[in-house]
Amino acid sequence: MTKASTRRKSESSTSIGNEASQVGIIVKLRSIKLPKKQPRRFFDVAKMEQLEESIDKYGILEPLIVRPVTAKTYELVAGERRYRAAKKLGLTEIPVVVRKLNEQEAWELALLENLQRDDLNPIDETEGILELICQALNITTDEVTSLLNQAANAKRRDQPLTDNVIRQLEIVDDLFRTVGRLNRESFRTNRLPLLNLPEDVLGFLRNGGLEYTKAKAIAKLTDRKDRQTLMQQVVEERLSLSEVKRKVKKLLQGDRPSLKPQSTLRSEFESVIQLQSDAWTDKRKQKKIERLLQELKTVLARK
Repeated sequence: MTKASTRRKSESSTSIGNEASQVGIIVKLRSIKLPKKQPRRFFDVAKMEQLEESIDKYGILEPLIVRPVTAKTYELVAGERRYRAAKKLGLTEIPVVVRKLNEQEAWELALLENLQRDDLNPIDETEGILELICQALNITTDEVTSLLNQAANAKRRDQPLTDNVIRQLEIVDDLFRTVGRLNRESFRTNRLPLLNLPEDVLGFLRNGGLEYTKAKAIAKLTDRKDRQTLMQQVVEERLSLSEVKRKVKKLLQGDRPSLKPQSTLRSEFESVIQLQSDAWTDKRKQKKIERLLQELKTVLARK
């Protein structure tokens, strides 16, 4: 479908409320509203540009999923990346599939669509699944955590659970089977703790700069500057998890070079440049000095 064809009018978009779903209709882009909550909060810039190029060349190959709000307006359920790309390209009409869905069904479908197409970052995924459980059980996030901890403690101590808790856990297990990722216990032990990480670490996780296992290791550092430096190293040097853990251990043990006072550094620098040497006439040494000077300029220029 070309850009021009996505703009063509369709008479099939007039009857919405009569069927559970309709396939391949064309609606006005302005008639689609974004939901208040979406599983995906971070959109990779490079991937979005690739999608825009694809849509500009070939059109939208797969319809978005929406649900009717009124006879002429819809709420987006799945396909926010395509929606944003179409809007940026200036498309006025877009192909959709209309489905009658309640809040729970819409959220579940949106989460599944994101998980299947392009993995969510660990934070968006965790928050999405947590919200899914909250809606299914009609309880708060704190109550979800309490429920999962209660089940784990009961299992560890070989204690019975109430019928109500058992029913709730059955619903939770069904949700994880539907999502197709993790399970109740791995979600409790590996994913929920991520939401308590420091904000700077959460930021790196959200934008895909860190794997969650490395983020958990780095979060053990209480010094924000240490965390920032190590996270940058992970990105630039592609450190493995074992390397990250070793560096964290050293920093926690205080194994770091002691910094000299600023006055001492300045004094040593001035004495070095006054040294008498044949380096100024030795070509091999001159090249070395040039490299060192360039590196020094870079260091001094940083703020």
